[in-house]
Parts: sequence; structure tokens; C-alpha cells
Amino acid sequence: MKNKAVVLLSGGLDSAVTLYWAKKQGYKCHCLIFDYGQRHKKEILAAKRIARKAHCPLEVVKISLPWQGSSLIDKRSDIPMARKPGEIPSTYVPARNIIFLSFALSFAEAIKSGTVFIGAHIQDYSGYPDCRPEFLSAFDHAAKCGTKTGTTGKGVVIKTPLIDMHKSQIIQLGIDLGVDFKDTWSCYKGLRLPCGKCDSCHYRNHGFSQLGMVDPLTKKR
Repeated sequence: MKNKAVVLLSGGLDSAVTLYWAKKQGYKCHCLIFDYGQRHKKEILAAKRIARKAHCPLEVVKISLPWQGSSLIDKRSDIPMARKPGEIPSTYVPARNIIFLSFALSFAEAIKSGTVFIGAHIQDYSGYPDCRPEFLSAFDHAAKCGTKTGTTGKGVVIKTPLIDMHKSQIIQLGIDLGVDFKDTWSCYKGLRLPCGKCDSCHYRNHGFSQLGMVDPLTKKR
């Protein structure tokens, strides 16, 4: 049980590094991918590609959030190109990580896995409340209180190996682990190339720049 893990895989840079890190630690990883009505399917395709290249089984769960409430779901809303520090952006999907982690917890318990991995980190929780360490710790506690395995003292553990890292540190870790960043997709838009202007592109580009590198997805520009 302790060597089996569920990894939330979005197709982005952070979740890919988390998957490779978990594999390096000796976990047999099962990737959980969500189709939740996001603006484009490129990240889902990227997640499948990453899982297959890592030789990990994957599950794609299709869910509906008909109330929307986020520019990542509502195509009538504009994707923000900049936000003030500490501001919760319109790309926040209401309670998304609570929903995703709940599915991951159920999946983990069903397959007798003792661990769920999520790639949340510093720059995520500066803007998204459901990426904060205190939330993730609280969810871990709730998981132990509200599951069969938790009540027997063998509950599923929520792990966040990237939580204290900045983007450049995550990229460097990914390089060390052999992650092919060409397989990932972080941009909020589903264009042929990343837009280079949204928050996700900004942090990703800045991370590569700090390492004296160029994002491999933008080299064709």
C-alpha cells in the first residue's frame, strides 16, 4: 500500500515534476486527470502524454461544473494578463482542489494506495486559497477523519513535495529528474504556442529565464 500513489496530473510543468519525483521515490504512480470543462483540451492531451511517457496508468475523469464561476471555464470571460500580488485571479475555479483531492482520495482508497501527490507550491498559493499549506494540511486531517482507512490508522496521506519551491527550483528539479518540458502545457489559452502573457506563462517564462534558459515550447517563436 505504501508504495502505490495517486498523482494529480494537469499536464502542466508542476504536476509533471511531481509525478517524476514520486516515481524517483519508488512509488508506483497512478495518474488522475480531470476534464472539467476547461477552455481547451491541450492540457488534457499533455497530461496523457506525460503519463504514458512515464509508463504510468492513467484515469481521465470527466466532471461538470455548470455554475462555472471562473474564466478557465467560462469562455465569455477574458483570461487576465496580469494581477496584483495577493489578488485571487478570475482563473480561480471555485473549490477546484477540494473537488480534485476528494476524487483522488476516493481513488486512492479504492486501489489501496496510501498517498496522494499534488504539485501545489509557493506561487500557486499566493493567488489560490486551495493551494495554501494550511488548506492542504486541513484536507489531510479531514481525509483521515472521513475515510475507512483513516479510522483504522492507515489513512491516505496528502503529499506536496514542491510546496516551498519557486518555479525556477521546480524546473531545475525537473531537469535533474529527466522531465521533458516539451510534453507539458501551462498556458491558459489553447493556441498553437503559449500566449506568453497570461499568469501561467509569466511565471513559467520567468522560471526558465532565472536558469538562463528558454522555455522549449517557445523556441519556435
